[in-house]
Amino acid sequence: MKSATIPPVRVEPAFRQEMEQALGPNENLASLVETAVRNEVSRRQAQAEFVRRGLASIQKTVATGTGIPAHVVIEKLQAKLAAAKKNA
Repeated sequence: MKSATIPPVRVEPAFRQEMEQALGPNENLASLVETAVRNEVSRRQAQAEFVRRGLASIQKTVATGTGIPAHVVIEKLQAKLAAAKKNA
């Protein structure tokens, strides 16, 4: 399979100089950019999966009616906070 290129990105000369100064041993700008893009793609995939699981969980809770009303959760948290303040 042939490799493809990432579109060139224009940056200010000062930023390019910062990037060049941040390079590790045996690293070049192309490898830095590739690593940065790979990391961002991975982060976005993880974020999308997190949102997908969260929405599925909400749908399951609504469908089964097993959720706890927000006011009940808040009351419990406020009681825990009050107890912690009392003991502090």
